[in-house]
Amino acid sequence: MGLLTDPGAGRGKLTHLLVKYHGKLCLLLYLAGLVWFGLLAHEHFNAGTYFSENALLPGLVKGEFDEDGMAKKYLAELVEEANRFPDGIPYSWLLAKFGQLSLDTYTHNFTLNSPLGQGKKYVGKNVYAILRAPRSSSTEALVLSVPYRPLSSIQPTTFPSIALMLSLGKFFRRQKYWAKDIIFLVTEHEQLGIQAWLEAYHRATCGRKGVLEHGDMMGRGGAIQAAINLELHSDRLAHLDVKVEGLNGQLPNLDLVNLVHRMCSKEAIKHTFKNRENPNYRDPYQEWLHSFKTLMSMVATQATGIPNGNHGLFHRFGIEAVTLEGFEKKGRGGPIMFYQMGRVLEGLFRSLNNLLERFHQSYFFYLLPATDRYISIGMYMPPLGLLCGGLLIKGLALWLKMQEDPVNQTVTKGEKKSKGENKQKSNNKESLSPGDFKAAKKGVAEQESRLNLVLVGSTLLTVHALGVILLAAPQYFSQWGTLLMGLNTDASIYWSYFFSSVILLGAPFITARNISCSAEACSLLNIVALLELATLLLAVSMHNFSLAMLCATLYVPAALWIGPSWKGPIRFLQKIWWLLLHPLSLLTVVVIGFTAVTFPEDSPKKMLSRGLEASYQALMYSVVDSYIYGNWVYSVAVAILLPAWMLFWIVLHSTVDSQKHT
Repeated sequence: MGLLTDPGAGRGKLTHLLVKYHGKLCLLLYLAGLVWFGLLAHEHFNAGTYFSENALLPGLVKGEFDEDGMAKKYLAELVEEANRFPDGIPYSWLLAKFGQLSLDTYTHNFTLNSPLGQGKKYVGKNVYAILRAPRSSSTEALVLSVPYRPLSSIQPTTFPSIALMLSLGKFFRRQKYWAKDIIFLVTEHEQLGIQAWLEAYHRATCGRKGVLEHGDMMGRGGAIQAAINLELHSDRLAHLDVKVEGLNGQLPNLDLVNLVHRMCSKEAIKHTFKNRENPNYRDPYQEWLHSFKTLMSMVATQATGIPNGNHGLFHRFGIEAVTLEGFEKKGRGGPIMFYQMGRVLEGLFRSLNNLLERFHQSYFFYLLPATDRYISIGMYMPPLGLLCGGLLIKGLALWLKMQEDPVNQTVTKGEKKSKGENKQKSNNKESLSPGDFKAAKKGVAEQESRLNLVLVGSTLLTVHALGVILLAAPQYFSQWGTLLMGLNTDASIYWSYFFSSVILLGAPFITARNISCSAEACSLLNIVALLELATLLLAVSMHNFSLAMLCATLYVPAALWIGPSWKGPIRFLQKIWWLLLHPLSLLTVVVIGFTAVTFPEDSPKKMLSRGLEASYQALMYSVVDSYIYGNWVYSVAVAILLPAWMLFWIVLHSTVDSQKHT
């Protein structure tokens, strides 16, 4: 406590340099962090992938799959059966086919109580079959899943995936080396079906209680170790894309990803990540640019927190999973047939069957600039640390400046009284006379009285309480918009949040007016805002680095520029910039920009209309994902990021003498 209250403490040259040049230092750290992150895409700053678990290697031996003819037959029968049920799953046909393979066959029913639909309910049914391991007592299991998409679905078909699954079931049934149960799962309603099945399998509820009724399960296998989600859109494929991003940015163990790519290379199958092949340029710049685009594509997908396949919902249960998506072959060249795909899946399951324990080696936190290169957490975390370091340094500089003012004022008065004496250093407590030292202590006491910690604390508590209230508001917003204005659900939620945000823009004026009476209180509020933003970014990066990195890139420069001392046109520019960084504004701008890139042929008016509708849906889906799946991106944005944004907004509307504060 003595260091905090001693007016002469910390008056060295380093302190003065930090206070004087902290702005340039923060800018340097920000630029260094961006440059460091950009360089990670270069091969000299990342590493080649390798196997950490040797138990996965047996699957790389010669494959024996030979049921490709049956896969074609199953596909023809499934297409014919699907025409009879264009809007649903042909349950009877699937149950019959699994039963013919002598597998334990079950169905699983689930119900969704729409959290924003005023009592609407949706029902679904999954079909799954279990191949019991002949060499163990069903203690462990592997999953091969396929989302069923009826003919009425707007998404590409997955009929070839189901046909290949049935042929694999027939082939696997003949083998005697299985030490783990193999579960063949066909789900309805995409990710909703897989979420309900996983909750029922583990007897757990991940989202809000009462929203998704996962139902009961008649049959179970062992503890699931790994899962492969299959999405083949044709029986003649051009390439196989490997998807890894899961819920809330979780990733599968890197050994599983490496195994998939190695198996594809063994069978001479063209495999990609983010639908991009490995760079093969002679120009080092072009090679780096290609890898950097692949890296940023992964960052953009992971930052949303939304799984890009059914595999992404397995990760929260400690199950490593990936999605293999195959695209139809068009044009010349040899296609990928059922034969090659069957051998790839055979090798994957043989390798996974050989595991003696759960995945624990290799990396769970990584970024991929190519299919055979990776960036470990030890390489990509320092850039974010540099970006957040600027926030911490500015906060420290503001605190030192607050402590420095009383001493500087006292020394200045003392120097005016003794012009002929030697110049005294303001950073040395021993250079002050006893009278000046007492005056400095008195100045510190007066400064502490002006801090008004109650006002700063109440402001901090109020903005966070408003964030919690808005977090619980979507259900009420949906009802009010529908009953009072006749809007649909997504538009009701969006415009309710919009008008709430407009109201909150005016609320800080009352607080800011009170804080403006005390320069120290305003500086303290600025320090708290800087520390909270830095803490938020670092905490989020522990789970979803991509989201934290993108937010830091956008928010850090604006937060470093904001201060209570600016006036005139600069203050106006700060307000405009900060308004664009409001979470709702940022969502709208990003979605409209993505719409403009996706539909460049639209007129500006139509593009704006399409972008707004997409913004409505993006906000609504983020709320629904939070209720059903436990996606916390919406919760963090409303309950933590929005209050932090409001703290800076209050600082922007505080008037402080620029001669006393930087």
